[in-house]
Amino acid sequence: MEYKQIKYEIKEHVLTITLNRPEKLNAFTDFVMVPELLDAFERADEDDDVRAVIVTGAGRGFCSGHDLNDGFDYNEQTEDSIDTHRDSGGVISLRIYEMKKPIIAAINGAAIGVGITMALPMDIRLASEKAKFGFVFAKMGITLEACSSWFLPRIVGPGKALEWSCTGRIFDAKEALTAGLVNEVLPPDKLLDRAWEIAQEIAQFTSAIAIPLNRQLVWRMLGADHPMEAHRIESKCIYALGMKSDAKEAVEAFHAKRPAEFSLKPGNDMPDFYPWWPEKQFS
Repeated sequence: MEYKQIKYEIKEHVLTITLNRPEKLNAFTDFVMVPELLDAFERADEDDDVRAVIVTGAGRGFCSGHDLNDGFDYNEQTEDSIDTHRDSGGVISLRIYEMKKPIIAAINGAAIGVGITMALPMDIRLASEKAKFGFVFAKMGITLEACSSWFLPRIVGPGKALEWSCTGRIFDAKEALTAGLVNEVLPPDKLLDRAWEIAQEIAQFTSAIAIPLNRQLVWRMLGADHPMEAHRIESKCIYALGMKSDAKEAVEAFHAKRPAEFSLKPGNDMPDFYPWWPEKQFS
């Protein structure tokens, strides 16, 4: 696919996806940006050369929200009904949720509406000191979207999630950090450097097959009704990976006091039981 509204650049095993509509503060579009992002995430998952992904925005903004030229009048969408319509932000969030590769959001400016909700399933969120955030949906006469009613209270708690979504107010990076929405706040000129530093730490020093398992263990155990559920699947993961060459290499490297040289790839070497969850259907 030829990309018109994003950039896709790989360097030293790190993919940088840049939302690329700077003249519109990278406003989100259903018919161009959405299929391009879905294609980019699929490519990243299939490419064993990609060990980590950074998502950022071109120019002054990260993503200013849904492009209002697309509108919200679903009466015009004759092929959809109330039961068949799928929120495009949710389609993106669900694809990110399923990723095998870790994703770092480098939020360089305004992240409003879907601009912040699509970052919630990303693994690490870094913010520029100039970043602004807003769950502004109530002010637009609509509701939370992009699966944010599931992700947001799990990240910041229901009280803060309801405060932000009920007021729809814009808030700064300091408040986002205090609430746990972002991991770090950095000077604008240090943001991508820090994202790159974390991405390289992942790419150079971790096992590529451990990452997707850890991502899914963390997210999916949030819905478990007892820690025994975590114990069962963690035991299975530890047993399976403990029999593989990456674990043996890690032990040898530890004793030799050298960095481990992991060789397994998620494209071919994931345990047979992955994924262990039944696929959810939209119906």
